Amino acid sequence: MTPVLTDPRLARLDGVIHGFFTREGGVSEGVFGSLNAGFGAGDDPDRVAENRALAARALGAAPERLATGRQVHSAEVAVIDGAVGPSGAPRADGFVTARPGVLIGILSADCAPVLLADAEARVVGAAHAGWRGALAGIAEATVAAMERLGARRARMVAAVGPCIGKDSYDVGPEFPGPFLADDPGAGRFFAPAPRAGNFRFDLEGYVAARLRRLGLAGVAGLGLNTCALEDRFFSYRRAVLRREAHYGRALSAIALAE
Repeated sequence: MTPVLTDPRLARLDGVIHGFFTREGGVSEGVFGSLNAGFGAGDDPDRVAENRALAARALGAAPERLATGRQVHSAEVAVIDGAVGPSGAPRADGFVTARPGVLIGILSADCAPVLLADAEARVVGAAHAGWRGALAGIAEATVAAMERLGARRARMVAAVGPCIGKDSYDVGPEFPGPFLADDPGAGRFFAPAPRAGNFRFDLEGYVAARLRRLGLAGVAGLGLNTCALEDRFFSYRRAVLRREAHYGRALSAIALAE
């Protein structure tokens, strides 16, 4: 069985299915053990395909209807109308659809996955928010793309999934500058780190705050630290600290029921 995490507010929406997957319940081995959903991670492609199929079926969706992109830490958003194979994946970090049965997904390993829905308008979205994309406005761009499909932000519900926690995310002294230039109030997401001159950054809090600033109907975070919870999640930061050459990617996905 493939475990899946859900957000209570999204789970209450009629006609919307979603899930944040852990690293558990797949077929990959070693550092990719076991539910690695990223083809670009260095894993066996056949095992990745099986993992993605397992995740899709866990949500009651057809594996061939799962669509992900080539994430580039941008504020680019793509409209997805059908399945997207690895070779045709769009270069974007936000994905939206109004097509029932299309499962749009985000891959992450410390960056924040965001799932959004307007159940009344029948529009859903997914965003990959690392610090670069979050600062560039990927959350805002995804909401705007949903609005172009007929959604209204006053009805949207958003959930920020498992990502690196502030207790694990040490950043350098240059880091707060661009955030403060964009929003002087962003200083509340930085705290002194044990290393002199460095900071600890609250990525989940920052992404959630930007979403709340848009006036959505509801915004929540799961509060799960991918770097600290090794048995449950993949983590880029943890792999770097251990000098591991590879790491897996977790899938977070959302769809409109057919």
